[in-house]
Amino acid sequence: MPEPTLNPGWNFQTTYQNLHPMMFSQVKPQPAESPSLVLFNDGLAAELGLVFSELSSAEKAALFSGSELPEQASPIAQAYAGHQFGQFTMLGDGRAVLLGEQKTPGGQLFDIQFKGSGRTPYSRGGDGRATLYSMLREYLISEAMHGLQIPSSRSLAVAETGEQVYRTRMHKGAVLTRVSSSHIRVGTFEFARRFLPAEALEQLLDYTIDRHFPELTESSQKALDLLRSAMALQISLITKWMSAGFIHGVMNTDNMALSGETIDYGPCAFMNRFNPKTTFSSIDAGRRYAWGNQPGIAKWNLGVLAGTLLPLIDADPEKAKKSALEILENFDELFQQSWYSRMAAKLGIAEVKGDGDRGLTDDFLKLMQQQESDFTNSFLYLENSAELLEGVPSGDGFTALIQKIRERQLQNPGGEAQARQLMQSHNPFIIPRNHQVEKALTEAAFKDDYRFFHELLSELKQPYRRPEASEAGLRRNLTAPPEDGDGDYRTFCGT
Repeated sequence: MPEPTLNPGWNFQTTYQNLHPMMFSQVKPQPAESPSLVLFNDGLAAELGLVFSELSSAEKAALFSGSELPEQASPIAQAYAGHQFGQFTMLGDGRAVLLGEQKTPGGQLFDIQFKGSGRTPYSRGGDGRATLYSMLREYLISEAMHGLQIPSSRSLAVAETGEQVYRTRMHKGAVLTRVSSSHIRVGTFEFARRFLPAEALEQLLDYTIDRHFPELTESSQKALDLLRSAMALQISLITKWMSAGFIHGVMNTDNMALSGETIDYGPCAFMNRFNPKTTFSSIDAGRRYAWGNQPGIAKWNLGVLAGTLLPLIDADPEKAKKSALEILENFDELFQQSWYSRMAAKLGIAEVKGDGDRGLTDDFLKLMQQQESDFTNSFLYLENSAELLEGVPSGDGFTALIQKIRERQLQNPGGEAQARQLMQSHNPFIIPRNHQVEKALTEAAFKDDYRFFHELLSELKQPYRRPEASEAGLRRNLTAPPEDGDGDYRTFCGT
């Protein structure tokens, strides 16, 4: 396969490789047997300053399968550790390769990473490959998260490799090109703290601040301020997740990015019937990462991050621990403030004023749980009770609660109009419902039929758009929850 005939705009930097050499390994993707490009994100490419229109289909397939690399690429696999389901494990990019950091015309850096491109020194017996099914899933869900305005890695392309990958059955192999602000994780700091010299940990701290928190560059307490800033980002992220009914499914510390973005879309799913104990991950038998447990897990992960930073907080271990705990002790109240503020907006309330407003959120969720109501449609019903929506609460108690919410909305500075604007901007009309996602993936991955996949993807890119009166077809059908409320639906890591 010939190398691409021109540079589509690659402007790779290799700043991560200035860190301690044990934090990464030089590695090249494994060439694909018979590559073909099945998905490409033109909009994201433009945002990155990339134009691929001059490349042939064969050249793009070779590029995004890892068979041919951009001339500027300096591929590495990153080393990191992590607590998986509470247990410490040595990890690393077992099936991912970082090509470099694309510098956009605006000066931002974004990691360009292949996922599923073959074995690395951290594969630990794995094949380093990915299935087409799982890579299509990450493409679909990550772009849906972006549409929901939830910070997330993005997907630039999916290429088939022409090879077979065995999981519980034979699958087509594929490579995903993932784009993120970085792949610095809590687990990255765990690795540096446990296995590298003290100066390597400090270098990682400075690098992370320079890349994600430049406002802290001149701080006299960099480690504490990083912890505080990372906590604020995680609180914001988790409240956005939960207010959309999203369940990450594998909130291990190696999947918690310091950038505050969502990464890793293996076992994740969106909740239909509301139950705080909901989890879909096949490997989460103890429901550690259930919807309602996500705040506590975020706090736990931040505690692990704090532990890695202790030597940089203060030379006296007790003083360092005390200072870190003072920050972590604020988590619960800060989370509650963020949570109730966001949920108030979903109820059409402009500002939370006291326990009464918090109580409206609590009562609404309690009633939804009692009736096993659909999470997304219940909030849409508040906006337009004449809408034909399935799975919404009913009964005198619900009617009375709706009336209380309506009366509270009228107290907004902008009254009812402001309430409607808040609800429309915070309550998605469409989410990636599990049965629709499975239909799209099954038809695309196993039948080579991408029609529904593209229809669903198009709608998920604009989830807050309300349908016109004439739109009684696909868009309205996509609001319907599954008849069995997901039943025993399970999601998998794909490794």
